Amino acid sequence: MLKELFLKNRSYRRFDQKVKLSDLDLTDMINAARLSASGRNAQSLKYILSNEESLNKLIFPTLAWAGYLKDWDGPTEGEQPAAYIIQLNDKNLSNNYYCDDGIAIQSILLTAVEKGFGGCIIASVKKDTLSAILNLPENLEILHVIALGKPSEKVVIEDIKDNDIKYWRDENNVHHVPKRKIEDLIVNFRS
Repeated sequence: MLKELFLKNRSYRRFDQKVKLSDLDLTDMINAARLSASGRNAQSLKYILSNEESLNKLIFPTLAWAGYLKDWDGPTEGEQPAAYIIQLNDKNLSNNYYCDDGIAIQSILLTAVEKGFGGCIIASVKKDTLSAILNLPENLEILHVIALGKPSEKVVIEDIKDNDIKYWRDENNVHHVPKRKIEDLIVNFRS
């Protein structure tokens, strides 16, 4: 069952924008992050939730989508995220969030998948612009934006060929994600 969640937890970049996420859906995701491990138990991560169309329209242009897909500018109207979670570090609590950001995001995305949604972690964010839009105080630093919604694209995992790690889309808009083989990851692999 857990393996199924991992397999369904892909970086989705196109969504059915009509399918909304409720406040409860988003707070359940943050609760999963809240219950996750935290370096030194500092718990310095905070979040801004958006499932309102007006705020989503302000967030969307601050994001860059799919760097390997040079001929794609990102999701069009109708396939844009229905919600966002903006992950912040509260520097008043700690300047070092260690690896808490990744642990929390994995918990958020696995909860999203369990609820029938999907997401994409976006690190390529116009952080100064988004901070101004959100009127953030200086102590709250934007780390990532998680785009969320009901996926409307197919993502498949395949073995890496010719050492090429770049994801790509085929003529049917199926998103292909090359992954290294298990024996390539474990240094002392035993078959």
